[in-house]
Amino acid sequence: MEQKPSQYSAQEIQVLKDLEGVRKRPSMYIGDTASRGLHHLAYEVLDNSLDEALGGFCTHITVKLLPNNTVSVEDNGRGIPVDMHPTENKPAVEVVLTMLHAGGKFDHKSYQVSGGLHGVGVSAVNALSSDLQVEIQRDGKKYHQQYSKGKPITKLEEKGTTDKTGTKITFTPDTEIFNSYEFDHETLSKRLKELAFLNAGLKIDFINEPLNKTETFQFDGGIISFVQALNKNKENLHQEPIYIQKEKDKVKVEIALQYNSGFLETVFSFCNNINNVEHGTHYTGFSIALTRAVNDYVKKNKLSDQKLSGYDVKEGLTAIISLKIPEPQFEGQTKTKLGNSEIKSLVSAVVYDALVNYFEENPSIAKNIVTKSINAAKAREAAKKARELVRRKSALASGSLPGKLADCQEKDPSKSELFIVEGQSAGGSTKSGREREFQAVLPLRGKVLNVEKARLDKMFKNNEIINLIQAIGASIGEEFDIEKTRYHKIIIMCDADVDGAHISTLILTFFYRHLSKLIDAGYIYKAMPPLYKLTLKGKSTYIYTDKELDEFYEENGQDNVSIQRYKGLGEMNADQLWDTTLDPEKRLLKKISVEDAATASEMFTVLMGEEVAPRRKFIFEHAKDVKNLDI
Repeated sequence: MEQKPSQYSAQEIQVLKDLEGVRKRPSMYIGDTASRGLHHLAYEVLDNSLDEALGGFCTHITVKLLPNNTVSVEDNGRGIPVDMHPTENKPAVEVVLTMLHAGGKFDHKSYQVSGGLHGVGVSAVNALSSDLQVEIQRDGKKYHQQYSKGKPITKLEEKGTTDKTGTKITFTPDTEIFNSYEFDHETLSKRLKELAFLNAGLKIDFINEPLNKTETFQFDGGIISFVQALNKNKENLHQEPIYIQKEKDKVKVEIALQYNSGFLETVFSFCNNINNVEHGTHYTGFSIALTRAVNDYVKKNKLSDQKLSGYDVKEGLTAIISLKIPEPQFEGQTKTKLGNSEIKSLVSAVVYDALVNYFEENPSIAKNIVTKSINAAKAREAAKKARELVRRKSALASGSLPGKLADCQEKDPSKSELFIVEGQSAGGSTKSGREREFQAVLPLRGKVLNVEKARLDKMFKNNEIINLIQAIGASIGEEFDIEKTRYHKIIIMCDADVDGAHISTLILTFFYRHLSKLIDAGYIYKAMPPLYKLTLKGKSTYIYTDKELDEFYEENGQDNVSIQRYKGLGEMNADQLWDTTLDPEKRLLKKISVEDAATASEMFTVLMGEEVAPRRKFIFEHAKDVKNLDI
């Protein structure tokens, strides 16, 4: 039995001074210490420049990705104050960079609205950086100060005169915290483009020095341009997005929406430039108002007796909800969900009034939207009947599972894993090689249904989709219940070739479009099977990337090396699958984020959607990048 401590007194209480707490528990402040948390550092620094833009003080931001995994963010705002703080006896900039909950965003004198609400952002970045340098231009002078791991290395020094204003922060994430993670060009580029959309007219330059690549983002149309970009490869029901803008009770509401002929909802919610990936009260208010406005129009014009649900009126909808709020209440430091209760009714009132007027003034567009919503309701009824038919056929109501599923013995979902495997051959090897106690296997035959082109009623006629839904156990659509999920690790396991990537994208798109809460919960993973098996002097090594292969050859040479390339999982026997892909101690898994799934879905819209021109453009642009094409 473990011995308990003999005493519990004041000397056992550990006090973490300055920013020690951030270094000790970084995930509390930035979400995690993997790739997502690393990029969150850049976003926190960026938030300070964006807050200057929100206040009308900044028109241009330059973000540079430098060698040695270093990032700099420069703006032409007012510059962080450099005068001595009245109570801390140090320059204000040093207070901001070394103390949690220190900043100019709490009393609304410096900032009316702000994304960096909690005052922990840039100080947390400082704490988690091996080197951080701040350069300030204000009041005709230049200033510079250097830090390491949250502590000042130099004092704030004057560095000459200037006629400009602004702040530049350059930081290098500490490799003790972020081992082996590097900034990704596409991830940063996507976020910067998003921010340019959300702040009409703001110019953002992105310079990637190692790649010698420069991008400039500036959109005078703001979120209208954002919606048009999201719908550019789709057949739209009306040419111009509907635009709603109003300020009420010091809250600025800005919404753009446009319907397309597809069946899926694409709505992004933002508050003070922050992407609330789990939505929140602004999204709820918007949904309530949209549903009510469409139903009222149907009733007033006697177009149908059908009562339309939120699912019906959001079929084929693309929308951006962007709010600027003086006192946002986010859930957690990473701000994934807005919690202000008063925002729901405020947004609902603004959106309802605007849509009622728009429908009255644009009856042909209103009729197109309503007709689509009514058809969606009919399809929902058909899906309900199809679902009931599936239940009767498979006895789903009594809890039966698909026959292809090789289930595990463990009944606790938090300890259970489900491998979704491409093909019968790989499925057989996986079943033989798995650990039956906690690993289940579901083989899929052929390519999964393209859900970009299918409503729920069609999906319920597809055996592979039905098997997947039944195996996971949480249902789908209005009946989805995450508490009934039978596995908390759902692992997509496809070949490392073109066909495997295609099938993986199809499955990811299905999860993103219909079971996104499983992604939010962190339940969806992708297996990373090896590409090669190398044998040298009787010792075998599995290689997962071409980069690793090059590194192996540099270290060992190519003489006497036997190489086997795996075209598919089906080529591996059960033992090899266990050693490379199934064994929790050795395998390589990628946890799928909403961003990963959204990227896959967007790519699938290009490659499998209705529009031919974007698909042709993509193929021509990327033809030179294709490797290992199976013909």
